[in-house]
Amino acid sequence: MNKKNFFRTLAVAVVASAAMTSCDNSAPKMDEKSQAAEQSAPAELKIAFVEVDSIMTQYTFCKDYTEILQKKGQNIQNTLAAKQRSLQQAATNFQQKLQQNAYTREQAEGIQASLQKQGADLDALNQRLSNEFAAETEKYNNALRDSIQHFLAKYNKDKKYSMILSKAGDNLLYADKAFDITNEVVAGLNKAYKKPAAKAEAKKEKAAETPAKK
Repeated sequence: MNKKNFFRTLAVAVVASAAMTSCDNSAPKMDEKSQAAEQSAPAELKIAFVEVDSIMTQYTFCKDYTEILQKKGQNIQNTLAAKQRSLQQAATNFQQKLQQNAYTREQAEGIQASLQKQGADLDALNQRLSNEFAAETEKYNNALRDSIQHFLAKYNKDKKYSMILSKAGDNLLYADKAFDITNEVVAGLNKAYKKPAAKAEAKKEKAAETPAKK
């Protein structure tokens, strides 16, 4: 899933609670409880927005996991490409020797069956690796969404916004910069973020292997 597309549908809303009771269906007038609820509703709607592009480029979580996914995707492509080249070369060699009558009929049938099996195995590997990558991407998107929602829930305890919107491209026709809390949110997200254990451990190992300067 494309991360920008994912965020275009993501609008994190922290709505102020207001106990509203339904109108009496038999009479088109509000009862006393409804009037009390209306009086206790917020006098104004307090709204803010966050620039999604800034989160994607400045939030360390996004940068770290984008790098992880890019490397994983590249490794998958390299693996499949290498196996495809090997299979293609084997098929080419087979055709050349077949034209030179280098095989008996039984040998040719055996090699052809082997090549077909290798092709089927490659298709299965492609499907498996693609599914694994899709699952990893979904896991990342879910973790990203959860981290933002968790932070905004804590952030909004003091800010008391009625709604916090995501702004991606032109999905908001107009937004006054006075309501832009992007910098605060990005700074808060980065402060709360902890590096992936595997990456942190790799950095420690690399530092340990580096000889100390005298």
